[in-house]
Amino acid sequence: MDAVIDNLPTFLEGFRNTLGLLALAGIGAFILGIIVAAMRISPVGSFRAFATVYTEIVRNTPLTLVLFFCAYLLPYLQFTPGYFQLAAIGLTVYTSPFVAEALRSGVNGVHVGQAEAARSIGLSFGQTLSFIVMPQAIRMVIPPLINVFIALAKNTSVAGAFFVFELFGAARQVTNERGDAVVAILLGVAAFYLIITIPLGLIAGRIEKKVAVLR
Repeated sequence: MDAVIDNLPTFLEGFRNTLGLLALAGIGAFILGIIVAAMRISPVGSFRAFATVYTEIVRNTPLTLVLFFCAYLLPYLQFTPGYFQLAAIGLTVYTSPFVAEALRSGVNGVHVGQAEAARSIGLSFGQTLSFIVMPQAIRMVIPPLINVFIALAKNTSVAGAFFVFELFGAARQVTNERGDAVVAILLGVAAFYLIITIPLGLIAGRIEKKVAVLR
């Protein structure tokens, strides 16, 4: 394991960038996912159609193609904030449909009578969704949402193939220097990913039990 210990600063830098991608893309995907989910249940037909097409296209497009578009085509269109930011945008777009579908399932789990009661006292669709339906929906789908973010944490590794120095990029650099310790390097990288995913999984389990008790 000396290959991992000697190059620990390199791995920590990649780990920090992985956490940065997870945080930026996670927040962005959550916000965009709420918007897409709201459009999916909107009374406006054009909004529903757009959100449905967006969800189906992005969700069925490989992440590699999404990041390829962000890394190569967006700079060609004179949009060049940096590869890290471009990777965060790509991960946000790719993850948002999964967040939206999880939220939509939660919305479907809220009794329709609550929305009807809200509308009967004069609340608009937006107010009903913001103050009545969506808070309950989010609470019900926190465990599957965390599973989406766990998948996002692992998906950040794809960004390493597009000029972003995260854990995958750190492993590639160290492997080029220490080709005799590939197995140890990969185990070290796996351990860093587990530092992210295991706590998220434990949080999901505890929240799921708490929500079940509240019900």
